[in-house]
Amino acid sequence: MKRKLSNDFLWGTSVSSMQTEGAVNEGGKGPSVYDDPELCVRGKVSDWEVATDDYHRYDEDIEMMAAMHFNCYRFSISWSRVFPNGDGEVNEEGLKFYDSLIHRLKEKNIEPMICLYHFDMPANLARKYNGFASRHVVDAFEKYGKTIIDRFKDQVKYWITFNEQNIFGWDVSIGGCYLKQNEKILYQVNHNSLVAHARVVNYLHQTAPKAVAGGMIAYRLFYPATTLPKDQLMAQEMDERLNQFYFEIFAHGKYPKYMLQYLKNHRCLPKFEANDEDDLLKAKVDFLSFSYYSSSTISSNQIPPNVPFYKYEAYGKRDNSLIGTTEWNWQIDPVGFRLILVKLANRYQLPVFPIENGIGVDEQPDDTGYISDPYRINYHREHIEAMKKAIFEDGVKCMGYLSWGGIDILSSQGQMKKRYGFVYVNRDDEEIRDLKRIPKESFYWIQKVVQTNGEDLR
Repeated sequence: MKRKLSNDFLWGTSVSSMQTEGAVNEGGKGPSVYDDPELCVRGKVSDWEVATDDYHRYDEDIEMMAAMHFNCYRFSISWSRVFPNGDGEVNEEGLKFYDSLIHRLKEKNIEPMICLYHFDMPANLARKYNGFASRHVVDAFEKYGKTIIDRFKDQVKYWITFNEQNIFGWDVSIGGCYLKQNEKILYQVNHNSLVAHARVVNYLHQTAPKAVAGGMIAYRLFYPATTLPKDQLMAQEMDERLNQFYFEIFAHGKYPKYMLQYLKNHRCLPKFEANDEDDLLKAKVDFLSFSYYSSSTISSNQIPPNVPFYKYEAYGKRDNSLIGTTEWNWQIDPVGFRLILVKLANRYQLPVFPIENGIGVDEQPDDTGYISDPYRINYHREHIEAMKKAIFEDGVKCMGYLSWGGIDILSSQGQMKKRYGFVYVNRDDEEIRDLKRIPKESFYWIQKVVQTNGEDLR
């Protein structure tokens, strides 16, 4: 009997608003932290003002996705496009932009998946309230989330609250907090964002019974650097505190005991408000999602005593000499992808959904204008093969597979040269150019893969 993926398997791509839309001064949009030079902590190699101009070119990009036979598109809503100050009055023109985007996706039989927050804190909330360090911002996020749900709940089935929510647990500056970082602040910001997630998930479940909500993290996979038992213990602790802590809350609604004990021992237990525990307990998600690009190893001997956990990686991370790497030293590990899928499915008994996967490469067209990218084909082939083994050999219930930035976008550090797409966008870090969309060799490969529902990976 031939093994086939389900007919409703979701193929597609993921992006964020600030890395694609541009038009930062159009449509009534207010500034986010990415538009403010003093707050843009993730770099500004290129400009965010134009990005890849998806605000004006989404029709063209949706046509490209349809040509690749994609049936799912995960994008983020720009909070400050809908609420220019983060709170206050709603901007109807911003909502109408997303009305139009979702309408065009549905016309092409592409399921929209909304992500409500992708690190683009409205600048006003960052400056006035220090972002998610303040409960006012939790309330503002709840208001924003409910507004988006009320507007789109009848059109959008798939929802994500926060992109890579565990990043709040290792870098508050990315999560939207601008105090000097310490462990106490970090875990309070982290807790506040989890409460914000819970409130919005609960509202979605109450008001949109046909919709499904997922919790998402950036999966940090660490192997022991050596056969020392201490390294094995360290790899396990990294997994528990960086990954499973969040999935435990998403799936079960409670802080796990190992994390509570760590927070108490290190005097960084966050302040719980009156309804926080109830909100978290009710907000059990419908699926677990994650981004995955690479794995690492961890050496316990390299971590000094009394270092806060969120700094362990800075001291203990070591390259794995047995696997390949990209020019950005992201190590290529499709077997690790399978390990994650199997662990999550077995541990939580929920559907899993990898919604970011890909390889970033500095590449340019040849003299004829063609981009040959066999390295990207190989990367995705090996990861899809690993996913299929998890499904067919390990019994994993996997909802779909989304690449990151299927049409080239700015990287998280504002680089255009770090390209993930199956489609080339004609601009670089310094020059906007004509922004022409050019299919790469991998475009025709993924077109065939999706058209055959993952059967033809040649």
